[in-house]
Amino acid sequence: MNPLDKITGTLVTGLVLAIVLVVVLGSDQGFNFNVVLRWLHIAAGIAWIGLLYYFNFVQVPALAEAAADKGGPGGAGVTKYVAPRALLWFRWSAAVTWLSGAWYLFNKGWLLGAFSLGLAGQAGPFHNAIGIGAWLGTIMLFNVWVLIWPNQKKLLGLTPATDEQKARARRVAFLASRTNTALSIPMILFMAASAHGLPF
Repeated sequence: MNPLDKITGTLVTGLVLAIVLVVVLGSDQGFNFNVVLRWLHIAAGIAWIGLLYYFNFVQVPALAEAAADKGGPGGAGVTKYVAPRALLWFRWSAAVTWLSGAWYLFNKGWLLGAFSLGLAGQAGPFHNAIGIGAWLGTIMLFNVWVLIWPNQKKLLGLTPATDEQKARARRVAFLASRTNTALSIPMILFMAASAHGLPF
């Protein structure tokens, strides 16, 4: 059986490959847990933002077109099979991204400095950039768990809702998702700036 036939096999294959490459090409300084945290933060962040962009650039416009196409198949298949799975990965990759980032900052002794934008504690030389990125990511995490997911549950029929409640839920989830898409652009800029020494 090919491990690439299933997503779990694919993920395990990638993880094993990463470990082998680290061992073969690894540093003579030994194991560094902060490197693992940073890798986890980046990997989960790619999944989170990738799904955010999928929803905003692909799924939402496609469902709107499907609803307008009176003779077409509609969007029931996407709503029933794709959206719940995508939202599962979306919300948990958001949580892992935020938690691994906060843990990384804590381990470096930068958590307070980052979240206070350098006004309290030590955040390293680029505390403004990492702090702005961290705050934008925190707002985005709030939107995922407090605005997007509870409202999507109504739309997917996982929580009972009237037609009026579903209409409101659709609008709130849509605007929160679009807000996250807009916030992701400066968030990525500031996260990259902090790692690459850009002077913000």
